[in-house]
Amino acid sequence: MTAPVFAAEQIVLKYRAFRQPFPVKELSTLADTGQPSLALRAALTLAKQDPQKVRNYLTAPVKVNPVILERVLNSPVGNVILDQISQVIHTPTRKTDRQAMRTALVLSAAKDNDIKLIEVIRNYPGTEVEVDGDNLEKAYRQLRSLQGSLQNILGF
Repeated sequence: MTAPVFAAEQIVLKYRAFRQPFPVKELSTLADTGQPSLALRAALTLAKQDPQKVRNYLTAPVKVNPVILERVLNSPVGNVILDQISQVIHTPTRKTDRQAMRTALVLSAAKDNDIKLIEVIRNYPGTEVEVDGDNLEKAYRQLRSLQGSLQNILGF
């Protein structure tokens, strides 16, 4: 899978009292193979996180229609959803979170009509993305909520 030209290369994984930078490819390897690098395994162990649960949240697909997704994300309701997800996955400066998240979500949905958190991270614009690991499940639930909102708009 080819990442966008300006996609994040570095992820800063935050758990409670520590912040650990990793190349995005290390998180991608966990998502793709289920095998964390030694450094990622150590960080997840320190954070008392099960690598397989983390993998499940990263790879669980949320089906969406990319055209409807883009319309919703450019509405007041979409802005609320973007702000909620950006509490977990965001830019280091927090200045362009909404725009960055909108871009990452739309790019993620464009290829296969679904969104996975690992795709959002891979497609996140900028060189670095911060992820609140303690709330990764919350971000997944917010994506599921977005799916429900889109289904309500479409009437099914």
